Amino acid sequence: MLVASAVCPCPPLLVPEVAAGAAPELDAARAACTDALGVLAAARPDLLVVVGTAEQGRLGVFPQGSPGTFRGFGVDLDVRLGPAAHPVPERELPASLAVGAWLLERTGWAGAPIEGLGVADTLEPEQCAGTGRELAGRAGRVALLVMGDGSACRTLKAPGYLDERAAPFDAEAARALGAADTAALRALDPVLARELKASGRAPWQILAGAAGDEPLTGSLLYEDAPYGVGYLVATWS
Repeated sequence: MLVASAVCPCPPLLVPEVAAGAAPELDAARAACTDALGVLAAARPDLLVVVGTAEQGRLGVFPQGSPGTFRGFGVDLDVRLGPAAHPVPERELPASLAVGAWLLERTGWAGAPIEGLGVADTLEPEQCAGTGRELAGRAGRVALLVMGDGSACRTLKAPGYLDERAAPFDAEAARALGAADTAALRALDPVLARELKASGRAPWQILAGAAGDEPLTGSLLYEDAPYGVGYLVATWS
């Protein structure tokens, strides 16, 4: 059963070493993520699953202790998904899960066992719902750390350039996440999400599937679009 969830953005720029001189620009987002992970810890889950999108070759389950790195972003920084395991997993985390692992290390996660799940951004809503239900059934008390961004088309300088549909898409996602509105999350259009480069769509719909009919309360902790990308932080408990 899903007992809590934290929704966080997943840009590598969230890591101060990657952002370098621009790091203070995301201080508010980092603080919100810290608060969100506090909600997960307070729920005392039996299992924590970190969910994020991944490219081909990095899809699937990542056991506790899986390694991640930010060397591809010019930073000599490595992370692991929770405490080291034996034998040590070798497959490297996708970027979204590496950011999740960094957040967990930063906040000193010492609760439940952890595993990661990398999913394709093409995963259909029905498949997302089924994946969520499966995750919720993995233990008596399951928590999710859901990593994903909103649209990347909020300004002319955004990675996806300016698209007038981006702000309404992000506003509806923010409203749904803040209200724990599973129906609204399930209704997000996967085609539109891909056109807007919104990596959070599939993970958010997995969260909706995991929640099912549980009476969860949502709270939106952060909503902004620095660099023209929608970043959202929310909790469900």
